[in-house]
Amino acid sequence: MEIAQFDRDITLAELIRGISRQKLAKALDQSLQVGWRLCDTENKVLLESTTVIDDPTACAKLRLRIELEDIGFLLTNAPRDKIETISIWMGLVLSSAHRYSMAADIHLESVSNSYKDLQAEHAALQESEQRYRELSAQLENRVSEQVLLIERSQRQLYQAEKMASVGSLAAGVAHEINNPIGFLRSNLSTAIGSVAKMRTILNAFHAGDTMLAFETWDKYDLSFVMEDFDDLLRESVEGADRVARIVANLKDYSNVDHAIEGECDLNESINAVMRIIGDQPHEGVDLRIELQALPQILCDRGRMNQVLLSLVQNAVRALNGDGSVCVSSCVAGTDIKIAVKDNGCGMDEQTLSRIFDPFFTMQDVGKGTGLGLTVSQEIVASYGGRMEVESKVGAGSTFTVILPIKRST
Repeated sequence: MEIAQFDRDITLAELIRGISRQKLAKALDQSLQVGWRLCDTENKVLLESTTVIDDPTACAKLRLRIELEDIGFLLTNAPRDKIETISIWMGLVLSSAHRYSMAADIHLESVSNSYKDLQAEHAALQESEQRYRELSAQLENRVSEQVLLIERSQRQLYQAEKMASVGSLAAGVAHEINNPIGFLRSNLSTAIGSVAKMRTILNAFHAGDTMLAFETWDKYDLSFVMEDFDDLLRESVEGADRVARIVANLKDYSNVDHAIEGECDLNESINAVMRIIGDQPHEGVDLRIELQALPQILCDRGRMNQVLLSLVQNAVRALNGDGSVCVSSCVAGTDIKIAVKDNGCGMDEQTLSRIFDPFFTMQDVGKGTGLGLTVSQEIVASYGGRMEVESKVGAGSTFTVILPIKRST
């Protein structure tokens, strides 16, 4: 930077350019209270009062200087004491303006001298930006690949948990279906034997051998068989009805006819899950529901059934065969709340902090995937909801699903 170019005469017009003329004029009017003129060294009026000076030759002339150099003067007929006061603060104002002007010029020169450096830096920045774009494109491709991999892994986790739930469900339902199937088979075998004996008697009657017919009747005690036959058929019908009901409950739970996202009444999902759980053997377990009317929400009923089944199954396991599980529903403001409460063993703080971690399970090795709550939490979150847990060792646990009635887009 060349300092010599700043070693030049500064004019009064340049100095007051950076000062509010209105404020300067007002300050001079209030201080002098008479007419005045602000002129440069060539007697050019730069600023003056609204009060007219009748005789400029009779006015005092206050010289204005910067660094011992005259830059102009103030013409006024004010008293001497006011002129001295004006001299002091005008000097301060103009000195400040001069320093500001010098600083501005130096800054401008500095900016000007930096222009070439900025151009060089700009070129380097453009080159760096180009490299960044190339790296960004590579990173974006890698991120897309990783996202696809994560989504694929997540689908596999969902499927693994779903298959584990289905396996557990199938084992319980198979046991409940086997019972009526067992006595159906037994009753049908008995009925086949009884029909064969009846056929022997009928053949004897057709052959005209009445004696043989009555002897056969007494031999097989068919009087008792006939009395028992109605009960045998009635029990068989009841067994078939029970199997049909279990299959209907399974179909309702699996949501065969509604396998896409749509308007759902979650109370129907709760009832379907509780019927499925009720079809399985749970000695000493009291299953209860306390449902309030709910508005329909947009969701995949099959996925919500999976969430509810997982929560209720966990609650039943926590009882160790003795206790109660209550599923309740209600509307809370703009949300739907579904609570699954048990009075089982409960959980400590350390366990609570890990229950949503993938592959964490409290079941014996080989009996659980450790994905039930993880998947359930992600399903609920996908509908804009959340899950809350309260638990106390020895007092039980409450899992609450909170879903917005109207999902934000």
